[in-house]
Amino acid sequence: MWERFSFYGMQGILLIYLYYSVAEGGLAMDETTAAGIVGAYGGAVYLSTIVGAWLADRMFGSERVLFVSAVVIMAGHISLAILPGFTGVGVGLVLVALGSGGLKANATSVVGTLYTPEDPRRDAGFSLFYLGINLGAFLGPILTGLLQSALGFHWGFAIAAVGMGIGLLQYSFGRKDLPAESRVVRNPLPRSRYGLFIGLAVAGIALIAVLILLGVIRADNLSAVVIVTVLGSTIAYFSVILSSKRITPTERSRVFGFIPLFIVSVGFWSLYQQQFTVLTIYSDKKLNRDLFGWEMPVSWVQSINPVFIIVLSGVFAALWTKLGTRQPSTPVKFALGTMIMGLAFLLFIPFAGGGANSTPLLAIVLILFVFTVAELLLSPVGLSVTTKLAPEAFHTQMVALFFLSVALGTAISGWLAQFFDVDNELPYFAILGLIAIGIGAALLFAVKPVLRLMRGVR
Repeated sequence: MWERFSFYGMQGILLIYLYYSVAEGGLAMDETTAAGIVGAYGGAVYLSTIVGAWLADRMFGSERVLFVSAVVIMAGHISLAILPGFTGVGVGLVLVALGSGGLKANATSVVGTLYTPEDPRRDAGFSLFYLGINLGAFLGPILTGLLQSALGFHWGFAIAAVGMGIGLLQYSFGRKDLPAESRVVRNPLPRSRYGLFIGLAVAGIALIAVLILLGVIRADNLSAVVIVTVLGSTIAYFSVILSSKRITPTERSRVFGFIPLFIVSVGFWSLYQQQFTVLTIYSDKKLNRDLFGWEMPVSWVQSINPVFIIVLSGVFAALWTKLGTRQPSTPVKFALGTMIMGLAFLLFIPFAGGGANSTPLLAIVLILFVFTVAELLLSPVGLSVTTKLAPEAFHTQMVALFFLSVALGTAISGWLAQFFDVDNELPYFAILGLIAIGIGAALLFAVKPVLRLMRGVR
């Protein structure tokens, strides 16, 4: 909960911090570049789940990596709060991205140790896990937005750091009660190979530094760089798992069954994650945020979706529990979630062409309600099915693969922002909405062959 408080609190004000003028407390960056950076940062968060998952599976176990990652996240928020200008943005976002990546895959994996794969309560349990996440996601933008409006951006970043500190304090008391399985190193790395991987890590950091100095990696192409990196990582990861001698034929078939879910997940997240890019710009320029004479902070729009998740996650958990084995299969849930996400984008069309502050707040509330229904059909279900499809030797790393689909979708959401024109929104929302509906429909037609590949996992 507290990690999401800090993460979404910071995300709620990050984009406007980058493109607001210096007089308004911002860094006066071009809007398109700023949106690309936010998308690339979000993609990097999910990309770094690979590192966190690998450290858990090969060296330290999920629970230990989770704890250290939380410390790194707090250091990142402190950097954003106290370091000036682009220095604070650079240091802070790198630390938060690395820490969040380590925490994300491993928190999910730890929750997975609480249930057996056959336990019918598993999807319901992950929905409740999602409820805790979104309590933090609701409160974060509210408080950071208030502090940013009243005292400035750095105070908003500071409250994110305080929230992470509270979370660490609470977790340090409760972590001893987690199952022993959460600390198991599933595929230990031989000590003789430590030097090799340390050398590879140093070489990777040096390569990134050189590419930045040579101007190959720049602020204006950061989202494209992350997209290419995630695509390469995805292909490599699937290749390593599928070619491993440590997995059985059944496990290999299940990984193949995961591939269409991965592709559809990318399509879903490339739209959903525009809450932090296009929707933020839209809320700043087109949304009527007047509440009885007081202008609501832009970041508060980010708290609408968590409210619906808090309300609906319990409904979905009860629904899946009641239906039991009669509930729709995972591919059907994925297909419906992506199609509904496309419908949410089409709902922007009636308000296209309006002037500044012309879109009613109630309209955005309705659209984000549809966002939420789509999310609850795909996201917690995706986390759950990934832990069920995962080969034993690649348990946490399969969770990282699901997050790679989120990474790719998030980076694409930042890249897509360059095509958004606040004065001509109709083509943007119509084309992306119809593409998402088409992707979901394709999976719906392929449900039976996908289920055959999943070998008994629904």
